[in-house]
Amino acid sequence: MTDAVRETVSPHAHRWTRAEYERIVEVGGFGAQARLELLDGDIVDMSPQKSAHASAADLTEAVLRACTFANAYVRTQKPLAIDDISEPEPDIAVVPGSPRDYAQAHPTSALLVIEIADSSLTYDRERKARVYARNGIADYWILNLRDGVLEIHRAPQDDAYRRIDTLDPGQQISPLAAPACVVGVAEILP
Repeated sequence: MTDAVRETVSPHAHRWTRAEYERIVEVGGFGAQARLELLDGDIVDMSPQKSAHASAADLTEAVLRACTFANAYVRTQKPLAIDDISEPEPDIAVVPGSPRDYAQAHPTSALLVIEIADSSLTYDRERKARVYARNGIADYWILNLRDGVLEIHRAPQDDAYRRIDTLDPGQQISPLAAPACVVGVAEILP
């Protein structure tokens, strides 16, 4: 092979489809302890949960379970088969239907997605936000543990959110899918 030919050949990463990823998961290809998710064709290692993250997830789940979502329910840390190249595992998702609706396949949409972020803050704000916006998730919240605030992302257009608000612990918000439910930011912060 000549030097000119060598310079034009460059390696590239394999882009996984959700179907390929799910087949590997089904046969145990990653091992039982692997914490992974598929995002834009990349298989990504998820950060280990620190105590504050776990506490915030429990608090948020409890607050949301007290809300009344019409024909929807709260899922924690479970896959969301959002498109052909992404299957994130949000910390909290409110999905249409009931648990039995997903006995054969993961939900493909959500009414509300919440990520709890400390070390993953940039990843959740950028990469995950693009995937969620691109797939029409109208209500995406990031519980920012670093700054002790709740970031509300709404009005998705293409791969971005047109409206982002930051709420401090003294403020409240209602999910779009449950406007009568009032969530105090202080209630879900550890």
